[in-house]
Amino acid sequence: MRHWIKILSLLFVIAVLLFSSLYLFLLLKGKPILIRQLENLTKSKVSIGYFNINPALTIKIKDINIEGLAKIDSLYISPSIFGLITGSVAFSEVKAIKPEFNFEQSGRQAQAASPAVTSPGVSPLASAQRLNLIFKRVIVKDGKLNFVDRKVSESGIRLTLKDVNFNLTNFYGFPRSAITNFDLKAKIPWGDGKEEGSIQVEGWINLFKKDMQATLKIENIDGVYLYPYYANWVDLEKARIEKAKLNFTSDIHGLNNEVTAQCRLELTDIVRRQLSEGGSSEKASRITDAVLDIFRSLDQGKIVLDFPIQTKMDRPEFGFGSIKTAFEDKLAKRKKSGAFATEDVLKLPGNLIQGTFKGATDLTRAMIEGVVSVGKELKNAVGDTFTKEKR
Repeated sequence: MRHWIKILSLLFVIAVLLFSSLYLFLLLKGKPILIRQLENLTKSKVSIGYFNINPALTIKIKDINIEGLAKIDSLYISPSIFGLITGSVAFSEVKAIKPEFNFEQSGRQAQAASPAVTSPGVSPLASAQRLNLIFKRVIVKDGKLNFVDRKVSESGIRLTLKDVNFNLTNFYGFPRSAITNFDLKAKIPWGDGKEEGSIQVEGWINLFKKDMQATLKIENIDGVYLYPYYANWVDLEKARIEKAKLNFTSDIHGLNNEVTAQCRLELTDIVRRQLSEGGSSEKASRITDAVLDIFRSLDQGKIVLDFPIQTKMDRPEFGFGSIKTAFEDKLAKRKKSGAFATEDVLKLPGNLIQGTFKGATDLTRAMIEGVVSVGKELKNAVGDTFTKEKR
């Protein structure tokens, strides 16, 4: 019995010495090591104002500056000792206070209608799996994301998400059946900042079973500001659209890798530019009037379009076929009611129906493309969080 006590005591002393050595090493060398690793990773100059680690190995870092990419007021990292012992890169909690990130897409790219937007590249989850990465909780408070897209114009489209609050719990980067919960809220200021849109996403996902449930709500998006994204399809000058806001909601369900999203796009607060004295209305303007009137008559004065998206969780694709079908179904519904006569829509001769359908479909598709294009670029910048490599 005494023999075992001596062995256990010796092991305890060794463990304490090893832990103390690790603690002192990180306390003295942790800051330069972290700076060096971040500089190697980002290829940018990195500075840290304050670095400290307590005996529980909780790391506190302040005034992080990654030149041109990010600034973080405070960062708290609590590693999971048990996870580290089992060979995983595990964190009990990671909390970022007032982080600000900058992303930029550069280089002109020809705009063309694409039948689908697909997730490119290798998922960050592949790296997470190789590292056996675990996050029990991730918290972001009062964050900010600045995004500039110079592909569509030389000056660039500038988008900002501010007051970003994000929570993630129970994330496993390696195959394991676990429910990962997430929620994100942020504001989207427009123009001079007097008007703001908002985005809210919440739900859960099981990466192993490829099941999920989530809701997405985007409100008060400035559709005119996004005009460079859909300039190939719509001439806002001829359509006399001066202001318009977009609302978008999606109820997302996934089971065994099959994902269905029930989506709704709503156009609100439309302001049409007045015709000049003695001016005549362009065909595009008359088509716009007709389309808006048809939609209002079908949805009690609202301009909405409901459509489903069906895709795969491990290879998400967002196509426009369902949007076009939903649009044409809505016009067909109006025609069946007996209240839709071609001669009452635009009073134009010849191929009126073809022109109306083409113009209206392009308008609807363009508005969707503007929102999806922005989402695609932001997703490409920060990584596709929910895509897994096929095994």
